[in-house]
Amino acid sequence: MTGFALRGLIAAPHTPFTADGDLNLPVIERQAALLIENDVTAAFICGTTGEGMSLTVPERMQVAQRWTEVCRGNSKLGVVVHTGHNSLRDAAALASHAQQVGASATSAFPPMYYKPADVAQTIACAAAVARAAPELPFYYYHIPGFVGFPLPMVDFVRQGRERIPNLRGIKFTHPDLMEFQRCLALAGDGDGFQVAWGVDEMLLGALAIGARAAVGSTYNYTAPLYHRMMRAFAAGDVPAARRDAQLSVELIAVLLRYGGVRTGKAIMSLIGVDVGPPRLPMQPLTREQQDDVRKEYERLGFFDAIDQPAGAK
Repeated sequence: MTGFALRGLIAAPHTPFTADGDLNLPVIERQAALLIENDVTAAFICGTTGEGMSLTVPERMQVAQRWTEVCRGNSKLGVVVHTGHNSLRDAAALASHAQQVGASATSAFPPMYYKPADVAQTIACAAAVARAAPELPFYYYHIPGFVGFPLPMVDFVRQGRERIPNLRGIKFTHPDLMEFQRCLALAGDGDGFQVAWGVDEMLLGALAIGARAAVGSTYNYTAPLYHRMMRAFAAGDVPAARRDAQLSVELIAVLLRYGGVRTGKAIMSLIGVDVGPPRLPMQPLTREQQDDVRKEYERLGFFDAIDQPAGAK
């Protein structure tokens, strides 16, 4: 078992495509360099932001291999491979491949078409994937807004830790701070089990109840702002942390207005890392929409907010 643990900011990168919708793997090197520059600790690949469910299994393996190749030998950036799939056998194959190519950890949500009926079945699904990569930490991906069924994560933590030997935590992408807090209490203060917050616009609230790790799409391009907010909160400067959190909320409001994944890809191009268009059924922003997003982000001060290096005092 590797000693990897979720900590700090973990970005969920976009999968880069050409204009024709094919994988554009060379761009991953630039994506990784930007994350390292901005003190992001890991890349959570092929998840929701990475359009993992729109990729074939061979494509997901190619993306995982390229990310691990780029990050190999660099202790600053881990690679967590999301392997969730409607076919548990495909999910297990993706997890096994992730271990083979040297990923830091795996993660998965359960099948979304034929859904598990309760916590026990969910744990059985997670165990089938986790045991395919027994040498890697496994993080359950809790995202009921996409998976379509909310299950009590407190029960999952209690039962799952007994039944999945390499279960090391949860990616908690659900705006339920009460349940998140209860899961944190079960996890304890050590690094043996982590519950990572997954709703970017509510990060300050999660910090207030003890979050020490967060996974999100906007950390691809707004990490300096979040680092500044986290430093202010840790120093007890709550008003400053609130100001930065408010800017985060306003930036994300623009993102959601036009569609999160496709707008995030447009923002990446604005900062010089072109990850291409999304895949169908999503459509890329029109030129007019791209201009509107740029103007909104300029008005809000986005480019000034990210200009400050993440480690600056």
